[in-house]
Amino acid sequence: MSGNYNMSMRKFLKQVGVTSQQAIEEGLRKAGAPEGGSYDVKMVLTIDGLEVEHVVTGHIKDGEA
Repeated sequence: MSGNYNMSMRKFLKQVGVTSQQAIEEGLRKAGAPEGGSYDVKMVLTIDGLEVEHVVTGHIKDGEA
């Protein structure tokens, strides 16, 4: 893969990480979620023009690990 491809991939993934964290924090704040809450989460990645769908599931826990 070319250097331009790698650079654009890294830029996209950084944007995904930053904006996803902001969206999660805002969603919890707007919902009035209590501290110490525990939430199942899912992220879905699709690529327009290709038949690609990638799903990542996980768990976010506020407070002690």
